[in-house]
Amino acid sequence: MLLAGKTAVVTGCLQGIGKATLIAFARQGANLFACCQQEDEAFSAFINELAGEHGVSITPVYFDLLDDASIKQAAVSIQKTKQPIDILVNVAGVTLDALFPMVTMAQLQKTFAINFFSQMVFTQYMTRLMLRNKRGSIINIASISGLDGNAGQLAYSASKAAMVAATKTLSAELAPQGIRVNAVAPGVIQTAMTENLPQEVVAEKLAAAALPRLGLAEEVANTLCWLASDAAAYVTGQVIRVDGGIGH
Repeated sequence: MLLAGKTAVVTGCLQGIGKATLIAFARQGANLFACCQQEDEAFSAFINELAGEHGVSITPVYFDLLDDASIKQAAVSIQKTKQPIDILVNVAGVTLDALFPMVTMAQLQKTFAINFFSQMVFTQYMTRLMLRNKRGSIINIASISGLDGNAGQLAYSASKAAMVAATKTLSAELAPQGIRVNAVAPGVIQTAMTENLPQEVVAEKLAAAALPRLGLAEEVANTLCWLASDAAAYVTGQVIRVDGGIGH
């Protein structure tokens, strides 16, 4: 198993890529801190079943990415377990789409607060835990929109571009401490977020792909497993597209 004996923190676990990542990491033997915004009875039952099936521990951690105090409290709760943190995957995100003339300051601020600012604050806390053991793997979920741009997604694209820049900067800063930092840029993946996109936009993206179909959340999660593992020990500062060859 790729992640046996490792402990991972994953945000945005309630659905989509985050939930698929929990499943993939548990199958690969990782113990997990599963982070999401609020307690959910169905989610609690799901992680209990998943943990039992694969013989790992999965601890739910609830916090609000718009609340700095809540982020700090979550980080402290993880620290108090005294488990060494090997992996952080920043999945949580939001998209508030609008054509440029209609984009509001509130949309920009909320998108950046969730997709970038809060992720960096939480990453600071988790990095301090990794530094104790001089090792770790941080993976940020970016997007092909952050690399290529996408009409109607100014706030989202810009926030994901910020994650790409942060990935490259942090990879340089943290490499001497044994911490690798990479990003994965998904394309059009079959998730609840994609369901909200106009069908013509989805069709246009798929028409430009070498593999003209929707990607699956588990296909992104499988890439995350490899990046998080020792099999990718010489990989840092990279942005890996999981997009079916869009714009190939």
